[in-house]
Amino acid sequence: MSAVRTVSRLVAAVAVGAVVALTGTAPAQADTVRDYQYWLADYGFTTAWNTTKGKGVTVAVIDTGVNGNVAELRGVVKGGTDVSGIGTPDGQTPVGDNPTHGTMVASLLAGRGTGTGNGVIGVAPEADLLTVSVAFGVETGADKSNDDQIAEAVRWAVDHGADVINMSLTRNTQTWPESWDDAFLYAFEHDVVVVAAAGNRGSGTSEVGAPATIPGVVAVAGVDKEKNASFDASSQGITLAVAAPSEDLVGVLPDGSHAVWSGTSGAAPLVSGLVALIRAEYPDLDAANVIKRLMATADPHGHEVPSPLYGWGIIDPVASLTAKVDPVSENPLGSLSAWITLHRRADTPVETDAPDEQVIVPIADPPQPVDVETQTLLPTPWTLAYITLPLSLVAGFGTLAALLGIGAARHTKRAARTREQ
Repeated sequence: MSAVRTVSRLVAAVAVGAVVALTGTAPAQADTVRDYQYWLADYGFTTAWNTTKGKGVTVAVIDTGVNGNVAELRGVVKGGTDVSGIGTPDGQTPVGDNPTHGTMVASLLAGRGTGTGNGVIGVAPEADLLTVSVAFGVETGADKSNDDQIAEAVRWAVDHGADVINMSLTRNTQTWPESWDDAFLYAFEHDVVVVAAAGNRGSGTSEVGAPATIPGVVAVAGVDKEKNASFDASSQGITLAVAAPSEDLVGVLPDGSHAVWSGTSGAAPLVSGLVALIRAEYPDLDAANVIKRLMATADPHGHEVPSPLYGWGIIDPVASLTAKVDPVSENPLGSLSAWITLHRRADTPVETDAPDEQVIVPIADPPQPVDVETQTLLPTPWTLAYITLPLSLVAGFGTLAALLGIGAARHTKRAARTREQ
């Protein structure tokens, strides 16, 4: 993770090496938390709000649960459920290995702030939310497998009116179970836009994993404040759709405090919020054309697109709401139905052994960089490979050459003495 900065004093680490809680009294002139939300002005969201703020659009957050009682989210969560069996029926009790995750995601998407210029405000501050709590991780006590929870969550979101589904999570494999085929097809058939995070190199996800690899899903990469592809807080792959800020994001924790964090878990809700703005401004557009508008108006930032780092470019909220975009008849990100026909043919032999269950996790935040002052003098694999071993070889050959030279000199002296005698 890029260096974590605190707005005030460090209180607690809520995700190891990744998120830092912030408290303190706000300055009289301005709210420090709002000051941290650089993407609102830098990316043009505040200008886009002159057109729409997402009113009338419902976004489902499938995550660890969203606490709708925090100040920024009061009245925002219009419904919810728990599919893990260990949460509360309304989906607002945080569950799983990283229970703070869902509330932070929701605040970036549709937070209302805590007053004029105060608190975290989402990029779609008039959109409504649904929450589906899922217990990510192992040995969480959940009644269902990780895969089954996700399949059920997607169907529930569709049945309860979601226009957009946000999934800041990964299966850590490019493949997905057949139960997801049915669930995601169900979403696409009901004209729902599904947005998923790409993952983070800094936490070990070097390539995009499902659900971000599913045809038709909007896979989101991350960029730093300079709009360059983030090394730690993003991933790469051919299924990427667009990129959005993923570093130094500020969100709300379930206890109402604030945290600075990095990762595509935060980039995804920024894109889901933008999709909500598009759907609010163009209510007659189907999901395929909403996605087309999102991608066609993205900024390539000087790169050829599609790119394995940026997809079709970096999001441009103002252009996505105002530009002229030619209509399409199919989802520009591919057809899951066609993929199923090609890859899951009826004549494919049925495996007798069920595939191993994969642990689904919220997109893990990348670790903090190592402080050079705390590094030890112990050798690392890099120093062994590129410094110690080459120097050893040079020293070895040097010693051998010196010994040969000494031997030759001595031989010459002996030969000279023999001739003199």
